[in-house]
Amino acid sequence: MKSFERIHILLLEDELPAFQKLIAHLTNFFGDSFSYDHVRSVKESVALLQNRNNYDLILSDIKLLDGASFEVFQKVETKSPIIFCTAYDEHLLEAFQTNGIAYVLKPYSEKDFEQALQKFKDLFAPRSFKKNLFEELKHILENDQQRFQKRFAIKKKGGIKLLETVVISLIQAQGDFCQITDQDGKLHSISKNIGTLVPKLDPKTFFRINRSQLVHMLHIEKIEPYSKNRLALKMKGCKEHVITSSSVTKEFRTWLEQ
Repeated sequence: MKSFERIHILLLEDELPAFQKLIAHLTNFFGDSFSYDHVRSVKESVALLQNRNNYDLILSDIKLLDGASFEVFQKVETKSPIIFCTAYDEHLLEAFQTNGIAYVLKPYSEKDFEQALQKFKDLFAPRSFKKNLFEELKHILENDQQRFQKRFAIKKKGGIKLLETVVISLIQAQGDFCQITDQDGKLHSISKNIGTLVPKLDPKTFFRINRSQLVHMLHIEKIEPYSKNRLALKMKGCKEHVITSSSVTKEFRTWLEQ
């Protein structure tokens, strides 16, 4: 097995702030024992990998300047381990995990990134990922985008605001309406009842913890025991804790570990 004295990494990332964050975390983890190449588009990635395809590790976003990174791996087969750094939800990420590819979900912490790199170190032997795997992942991505709602059009005084579901922390039922709290603590009102919203949202990401509240997994900051087999959740952007009903607590625990 090859040592970690010096590794060479390919970074597929179109956003410069995200690229700089990757470099900072890589430096914290590997020190000065790594070198890297950086490209921002599918076209650049394909051209580079066609000439040099011996990277120890690839860190890849899903969306690049001119398309999806899946297109790169359809055109150029690589044996390099890949860590996807992405904002996409668990349906796609679950497929990656099943096939042994690590991921960090944006916005990610340094701890999340270190865990992915540690997995790379533990499973350092290169693997070959066939083109049909990436075709399958692309198909999953397209199906999920069609099946579950990615954003809501929220009516505001100044017009209509598009609210991405990835930033939603809590949805609270209020009769025939729902109040949404986003990750920054801002409140939004939507003219749909909670029963209408539930089938529109990805059940791998959102969970109905009681009759009137839905929470987003990525914005759960803390979980504490509560009375009568219930749990108290601290949600990002919310001042008050929200409480699971005793009838769903067991199912909620299972959902957290999926």
